[in-house]
Amino acid sequence: MHTLVAELLELLRLERLEDNLFRGQSRDIGTRYVFGGQVLGQAVSAAQQTVAGERPVHSLHAYFLRAGDIEHPIVYDVDRTRDGGSFSVRRVTAIQKGQPIFVLAASFHEPEAGAEHQLSPPEVPQPDDLPGPVEMDAATLAQLPPKMQRWLSQKGPFEFRPVYPRDELRPTKRPPYQQVWFRLIDEIPDEPALHQALLAYASDFHLIGTTTFPHGISYLQPNVMMASLDHAMWFHRPPRMDDWLLYACDSPSAQGARGLARGSIYDRQGKLIASTAQEGLIRVIPPATRG
Repeated sequence: MHTLVAELLELLRLERLEDNLFRGQSRDIGTRYVFGGQVLGQAVSAAQQTVAGERPVHSLHAYFLRAGDIEHPIVYDVDRTRDGGSFSVRRVTAIQKGQPIFVLAASFHEPEAGAEHQLSPPEVPQPDDLPGPVEMDAATLAQLPPKMQRWLSQKGPFEFRPVYPRDELRPTKRPPYQQVWFRLIDEIPDEPALHQALLAYASDFHLIGTTTFPHGISYLQPNVMMASLDHAMWFHRPPRMDDWLLYACDSPSAQGARGLARGSIYDRQGKLIASTAQEGLIRVIPPATRG
């Protein structure tokens, strides 16, 4: 298994301190604070480890309360809210330095038969027909802050292939939607709970960035401040993270320094795997006025 993928799996497995208490480490991927998808994936993993039997998570709702410190571990306190005949509910609080930084409510459902339908996926090129990622040239990279250089230059455990790539350093205004194919760069064990936790982790990529498209701004610009405020997710069918998935994102609204984004995740056969929604803080800091 590729080292980067093995490190990510280890990040999500967590250390069990007590029956309902877990500890997770943080991984520096070049972001200023702990990546929101990491906290989300670890919280899902913590909740999963307290649910008996074959009950996959089917929905989650989370709030990001404080920025996480990459240099410190995160403790996950799981409340076993309810175990019913076919549903289980868990509440997870992520704690760092004695303060809650994130809260999650997740519901688990024992698989059962029922009516099925879904909206059709967007008509886009297949991932094999799209070019791979393009590395930024050294001269351009050197103009960015060191931490941003690390974010853009280091390889991660996921490969992304946007259908319509955007230059984040020189963004132009465009409609608020995008489609991105993504997958792990290596195969992983056939553990459904692990694939769900990984999908929760990956669902934080690209989503809130869609809200910036109509405004011609980017998270790479020094005067733009962006942060996830909440995250909702519904799991419709089992994901397979080492095969290509399509993330189709759109943003219906931005206002009051907040932007809302929605996402639909499909597999290569066009099956709808999951749906997401997220609101994020988007502040454009005006230049200082001179006297």
